[in-house]
Amino acid sequence: MPASPLPLGTISLDGDAGRPLYRQLYDALREAILDGRLHPGARLPSTRMLAGELAVGRNTVLAAYEQLTAEGYLEGQVGSGTQVAALLPDNLLLLDRRSKRQRSERGSKAARRSLSHRGDSLSATKRLAVGYTRGKGRAFQHGLPALDLFPAMLWSRLVARHSRETRSSLFGYETGIGLPALRRAIATYAGAARGVVCTADQVIVTTGAQGALDLAARMLLDPGDPVWVEEPGYLGARGALLGAGATLVPVPVDGEGIDIVAGIARQPSPRLVHVTPSHQFPLGATLSLQRRLALLDHAGKCGAWIIEDDYDSEYRYQGRPVPSLQGLDRTESVIYMGTFAKTLFPALKIGYLIVPKHLVDAFGTAIRITGHVPPASLQAALADFIGEGHYGSHVRRMRSLYAERRSIVLSALENELSPYLRAAPGEGGLQLSAFLADGANDGAICEEAAKAGLHVSPLSFYRLEEGRPGLYMGYASVPEAELKHAAASLAGVLHAAGAPRFP
Repeated sequence: MPASPLPLGTISLDGDAGRPLYRQLYDALREAILDGRLHPGARLPSTRMLAGELAVGRNTVLAAYEQLTAEGYLEGQVGSGTQVAALLPDNLLLLDRRSKRQRSERGSKAARRSLSHRGDSLSATKRLAVGYTRGKGRAFQHGLPALDLFPAMLWSRLVARHSRETRSSLFGYETGIGLPALRRAIATYAGAARGVVCTADQVIVTTGAQGALDLAARMLLDPGDPVWVEEPGYLGARGALLGAGATLVPVPVDGEGIDIVAGIARQPSPRLVHVTPSHQFPLGATLSLQRRLALLDHAGKCGAWIIEDDYDSEYRYQGRPVPSLQGLDRTESVIYMGTFAKTLFPALKIGYLIVPKHLVDAFGTAIRITGHVPPASLQAALADFIGEGHYGSHVRRMRSLYAERRSIVLSALENELSPYLRAAPGEGGLQLSAFLADGANDGAICEEAAKAGLHVSPLSFYRLEEGRPGLYMGYASVPEAELKHAAASLAGVLHAAGAPRFP
């Protein structure tokens, strides 16, 4: 079935312009084709339809169409109407190149108008592209769950159920800080699974983790405020914090998580601390109880906020899940942040904040202004997905699968990869870090791995300061047989690259 014709509402004709109306229309369409506003293959309205829109005679439109067709700009096909020619003539391509050059020159002049300082900081923040095909990630791609095993048909039925409803709560402008049903479901889940102490009133639903980070940073920080960030740490958090004008204070991480003593030595009075205590990103350590208590104590004394980024705590493979930092908080210093990107799928773009009660009204007002609100129908579907037990079942299934895939990578690190890599300590997640021997160039090694079709990230990418080189390796979205093959390929890459070996 042919596509609907494009509306041409930007064209206007002037009967007093001194040029025939058909020529004005011809010039307007030709210019739109040259400028790229009408692409090859774009279907135009019928002569009768366009004549009605422009309030001119049909013969005026017909004359313009015929002239453009004769010159090769348009073509007519039986059953498809009139459309922009798929193959444009050589002289048109030349004109198109001139037009593009003129647009480029105009764009370069516009670029001289500078961004804000925050805009410069945001645009300079490094991020890695995430690629996958049919639900499968490339070998060692991190951050992706097993999308091919997500219950897509069940999810589609839930979305369709709520997309058919025409209640004002789903189809109106105002969804506030989240649909009540989803906020209740999140509060119940976070309390039972993560030891979070809250009511549904404290839950703020956002457009994914980045929406949550951006909202919290805007609300809690003034330009220049010092913020502790883990070193190495999560780039998305750093981008949101820089966008709020914060001054980042990198605090080293070891096997017990963020080093509180080192943080105090670097900046004793942070305005905010961003931490990933359940599974440190990217090294994988769990913040020890002693440091949890020390962090809460120091935040209480200096009046700092703590953002607890709990991005994938559902996937812990040894021992019992570690209760949240928020559940230990007695001074209302902690803002708990969660996301469904790792447990369900990234494109869902639903995250949440759990804030102290006295912040609810302020955050609720701000989220309406900033627009960090996901579609209400998706919120409703997710509330059902959690409330009907599908979420818990899916997480349990995936936890078992990911544990098996993780064991394959750990086995490879102990065997064929052992001359070059040492696994960092960690007990969960969808990915892990492995250290290279001193002197290795992790960035160069990752470039060589990419040529072999392997997606590994250098640990240096996540650092603000010099530190131990290593690789960040995902496994959740990669089938078992492919992981084994990829490990052998990575060993070959390391050998061919002349990576230094461990003693």
